[in-house]
Amino acid sequence: MGKLVLENMAFYAYHGHFAEEQRIGGRFRVDMDIETDFSKAAATDDLNDAVDYSRIYELVKAEMEIPSKLLEHLARRIADTTCSFSEKITRVTVTVSKLNPAIGGNMESFKVIYSR
Repeated sequence: MGKLVLENMAFYAYHGHFAEEQRIGGRFRVDMDIETDFSKAAATDDLNDAVDYSRIYELVKAEMEIPSKLLEHLARRIADTTCSFSEKITRVTVTVSKLNPAIGGNMESFKVIYSR
């Protein structure tokens, strides 16, 4: 077993409960831990035997373009799409962070973590 880690994928998107968030948008960060058996890829040095992280990035990007009211919903969608992408993936943990959330105070980020 092994783990693929995608860190600090940055997006500008339109997620949030409030109309202003959906209209104006904001900055988000997505991190992922993907558990997989990459022993074959490690032995063959062939991308066809691995989980292609550039394709995972494209899946995340596509999900980020679909507005959600809740980050919990968005994180679950990203996890579901990622797990469906390859049978080589045995577990995925998705962290979605909303940077500088509009809460009327000072907060660097709000994040949700979802595992499947």
